[in-house]
Amino acid sequence: MSDEERTTTDWRAVAAALANDDARTVYAQLVLGQEPDLGATQRAVRRAEQSVQALSRVGLLDVDGRTSGRAFRDLLAAAAPPKREGIDRFLVDGRIVQYPSNPDERQALLQRVAASALQLGEVVDEAEINERLSAFHDDVAVLRRYLVDAQLVERTRSGTEYALVT
Repeated sequence: MSDEERTTTDWRAVAAALANDDARTVYAQLVLGQEPDLGATQRAVRRAEQSVQALSRVGLLDVDGRTSGRAFRDLLAAAAPPKREGIDRFLVDGRIVQYPSNPDERQALLQRVAASALQLGEVVDEAEINERLSAFHDDVAVLRRYLVDAQLVERTRSGTEYALVT
C-alpha cells in the first residue's frame, strides 16, 4: 500500500501494534537497522512476518519494510489543536488567560467581554458585575477597571453601579 493510499493514521492502531511484544521487538530491531529476528523456529519466523505486516498496516514501516516517521508525523498533525487567531488566542474556554499587549487587540477583547457581560441599557451593582466578570477572569477588579478605562463600561454617579457606555 502506497503512502497516497493510506488514510490518516489512527493512534489506537499504532498503540495496539506496539503493545504486542513481538511487534515491538521487531520494530526496535528495524529501527536499529537489523533484520527482524525472533528466533530460528518456523513459529518465530512466522511471528516476525506477522509483526512486520502489522507494523506496515499502521504505517510504521514503508512499503519496502524500512521504518518510517510518517505515522508519528500524521498522529501529531491529527492531534494538533487548531491554531487560534485574533482575540481567541487570549482565551481558553472563554476565559482570559493573557491580556493582549496590542492596544487594538486589547480593545477588541474587552469589547467582547463587555458585550457578553452586560446588555445595553442594563445597570447592575458591583456585586453583580463582579459575578458576571468572574466568568472571564479571576481578577474581576482589574478586568472591571480595564473595561472602565477602555470606556466600554461606566460607573454611575453613585459609583456603585455599572452600565455599558452608550
